[in-house]
Amino acid sequence: MDFSLSREDELFKRNVAEFAKEYIEPRWVEIDESGVIPTDLIRRMGEQGLLGMPISEEYGGLGETYLRTALAIEELAYHDPAVAIAVYVLLNNGWPYLLQLYANDDVKAEVLPRVVKGEYFFGIASTEAHGGSDVAGIKTFAEKGDGVWRVSGEKIYISGVREVLEQLDGGGWLLVSKTGSLDYGHRNITTFAFLPRRNGELLGEIDYTIFEEIGRGGLSTGGFKVEGFPIEDRYRVGEEGKGFYILMEGFNIARILVAAACVGSARWALDQGVEWIRNRRLFNGRRLSSFQGIYMRFSELYAELEAARLFTLRAAWMVDRIYREGDPTLNPKDLNIPVALAKYKGPETAARIYEEVMKWMGAYSYMKESNVYRGWLGILSYLVGAEGGQNIMKIIIARDYIGREYIRG
Repeated sequence: MDFSLSREDELFKRNVAEFAKEYIEPRWVEIDESGVIPTDLIRRMGEQGLLGMPISEEYGGLGETYLRTALAIEELAYHDPAVAIAVYVLLNNGWPYLLQLYANDDVKAEVLPRVVKGEYFFGIASTEAHGGSDVAGIKTFAEKGDGVWRVSGEKIYISGVREVLEQLDGGGWLLVSKTGSLDYGHRNITTFAFLPRRNGELLGEIDYTIFEEIGRGGLSTGGFKVEGFPIEDRYRVGEEGKGFYILMEGFNIARILVAAACVGSARWALDQGVEWIRNRRLFNGRRLSSFQGIYMRFSELYAELEAARLFTLRAAWMVDRIYREGDPTLNPKDLNIPVALAKYKGPETAARIYEEVMKWMGAYSYMKESNVYRGWLGILSYLVGAEGGQNIMKIIIARDYIGREYIRG
């Protein structure tokens, strides 16, 4: 077992950090306030190779390992601890990677190069208002006729709505839909590369809204509704009726990068806290860091952060073994527990770190000038449920370790 990064990994990580320090760090507060990631920055990140990092060179990507992709997301979140930029980038790495694995060749050739350049956004559209984690109960329905699917339904809490429908040249989402019947269950789910806008033009009627969030400003979240929207069969991702399994693989791939973003943001917060306790003096000149209640808590939090980071990098390393190296001793289901551990530990640890650092800073942390609250609100989105709620992660861990049949009651 080798827990060290290679020289190439370290160089890659340093290059991303240098880019983020120059182009992201000076703008992240402004982006969080304005609620928009500027198109020029998105394009610049594309030029830097940060979008579609694991996508093969055939489609314009770098063909990087997923481990390096996770390292990059951590660095981006360190320099934008509100995580909007890191989340934009992680979405446009994880879900396009799934397209590369399962979409038709012509769809890959159409979509992936434009995602890599920052011209298209591509994310996930699975959540519906009646139950975000209840994928088996979705009500969006696609009916096929003459090689075209007509999709009707409503999705909510979807990232990238403004980016796809207003800001960039186009893009879309991996759309999760029932086919065949609306019966409850996962054997009648199909996934599509849903691209409602291409080259600046809408291809059908779509009603959408953009929500006002309490944090993670910059990346839009919204919802949309379609009625009979046409999708050619070539945009189907995977086999008809097998979409649930495609989606679960996609979530495993994406959740690793979510954990990496939480780790990067938490690392920034802890560094802010250390700087504060080193320099803050109280009670006849004692440094805040000299109080046992402070430095002992720091040690606990640092240990939690390192554990979260190791969980995350281990899961990313396993993705490379499964999908890049084709390790015959592993299959995609083997990612379930490692990914759930990373997605559970990352947001939980980040939230604890932010809470403690804000306590160290006291009243100053409650002022906008501190900017610490921005990171706390950003990672909070993943604590409360985005990309799978924390209780769902616990269910996955228990189900796969104890056994599905033993936790059904």
